[in-house]
Amino acid sequence: MTGAASPGGNDIERFADGHIARVDRVDARIAPYDWAFGRENEVEIAAHWAQISAGKPAMFNGRILLQHRAAIVDGVFHARYFETDYAAFMTWRDSGHPGPALRNGFAMGALRARDGAFLCGRMGGHTANGGMVYFAAGTPDRSDVRADGTVDLAGSVLRELAEETGLVASEVRVGEGWHTVFSPGRVAFMRPLTIDLPAEEARALMLSRMAGLAEQELDDIVILRSPADCDRHKMAVFMKPYLTHIFAQD
Repeated sequence: MTGAASPGGNDIERFADGHIARVDRVDARIAPYDWAFGRENEVEIAAHWAQISAGKPAMFNGRILLQHRAAIVDGVFHARYFETDYAAFMTWRDSGHPGPALRNGFAMGALRARDGAFLCGRMGGHTANGGMVYFAAGTPDRSDVRADGTVDLAGSVLRELAEETGLVASEVRVGEGWHTVFSPGRVAFMRPLTIDLPAEEARALMLSRMAGLAEQELDDIVILRSPADCDRHKMAVFMKPYLTHIFAQD
């Protein structure tokens, strides 16, 4: 996808929710940003965190990255991020994304089996998004930032896949480019991945690996063979538009 904006522009508000853009590359970097919401709502943030994390000791208020600028130019998605904490993000998200437009810009490995079925994880009930079905992913954090200030979203895809399913980079084939899917307060960077196994065998392998993980975020692997399969599950809002779009191209 091409556009007239410069990398210094900001299209973050222009893209409508549900918009899908195919890009060749993502240029993500840290850039200074003064987030008033995080500074001015410390009491509310602490109270909300106490509420949503009660009884869920696995929830951790770590440092994460949020996207405050975005522009697509000549097939490149230029994204700029700033650092905040997870509690502030969750309070902002659950309050309806108040203030200037920001997005949780995260990378996902859109994993397909040899037979064309997609393989998604179902989040465990102990997590913040229990019961939700989507590809292995995580909000970017400090571990994704390189020494030069770039945010390694491509590396995040493979790291999250390993952390959540036990699959390692050598067991999947990484496709070219990305699909970006816009939804309220989010942009999902979908990277195509393929595992050279039929869906049922891939699911069995992933479940066996997950059982041995020190920290298990997922409680099941879901096989999706058509858009109709999506209706049987509780899915994040960006998932079905993407899957419907890809299935329509098959």
